[in-house]
Amino acid sequence: MEQELALRAFMPARDFKVSRRFYEALGFRATHRDDDVCVMKIAGCSFILQNRYEASWAENTMLQLLVRDVEPWWAGHVDAEMLVAAFGVKPPKPPALQPWGLMVGFIFDPSGVLLHVAESPF
Repeated sequence: MEQELALRAFMPARDFKVSRRFYEALGFRATHRDDDVCVMKIAGCSFILQNRYEASWAENTMLQLLVRDVEPWWAGHVDAEMLVAAFGVKPPKPPALQPWGLMVGFIFDPSGVLLHVAESPF
């Protein structure tokens, strides 16, 4: 019998509370919290937000979230103006067909991590 597996990345946070609120604004919810880590979950996906930051790490980290239909997901989860005003992030780039064949929208979090919201090719 094969065990269910999960793979979760550890993500940096320059300001832990701000980053947690940012991801909550995108529809993630915290399933565990303490002063050092917070498990952020959306649907069946999760990552571990940690109260640790190094600029070179954060600015070179990308996370891909695959959704069934990216444009409706984006419309229901991403308020670009609010994210910029509330969190001081770069303006999100709405989904567009990329040269590699996927529809992808791009969102920078408050620590500089780049989130790719992509339409699942399968």
